[in-house]
Amino acid sequence: MGQNSSKPPPSSTQHVFTSESPVNFSPDLINALQASPETDSTRSKDLELHIQQRVHSELARLDAEHSKRLAELQDQISTSPDSTTESIHPDARTPDQSTSSGGVDHKAAAEGDKLRDLSRQSVQKEIDMLKEKLKRRKLKEDVVQDKEIDKAKGEVIKCLRLNDRRPLDCWREVEAFKEEVGRLEKSFLGKVMD
Repeated sequence: MGQNSSKPPPSSTQHVFTSESPVNFSPDLINALQASPETDSTRSKDLELHIQQRVHSELARLDAEHSKRLAELQDQISTSPDSTTESIHPDARTPDQSTSSGGVDHKAAAEGDKLRDLSRQSVQKEIDMLKEKLKRRKLKEDVVQDKEIDKAKGEVIKCLRLNDRRPLDCWREVEAFKEEVGRLEKSFLGKVMD
């Protein structure tokens, strides 16, 4: 059993192909191939170096593009008027800004404040309505006061305590509990949808 090796002998790794017609190579080609210092490993190393050079040049090009774009964006930001300082300090305008656009800025700010107040009022009104609806519903108390659910829950607990080693024997009680919960869910949805 262990006498034969699983690997073929090294002499069998060479493949010899025979063709039906003779293949003739010129002596110049044969001499050029034999005189060539390149081997498979040198060719693969050259290819790897070429790929690394291409990747490096592409990364350098992308880095240059990104840094150029970043510089452009920084220039745009630095040349645009700073709206955050104007909103924090409205009196910090230059004299040219306050005289040239004085009335228009105040009107726009007043309209924005008015819209903001309207949205606040509408949101607050909606919140109050929802709070009132929730006060009218006593959902938790309804669940606690439901006797059938309590009874079904008690039956499940009782069965599980009796069959602590065989909890799958309590499937009838669990199904009855599920039916009661389903009934309660339907009544809840009926109240909510109304």
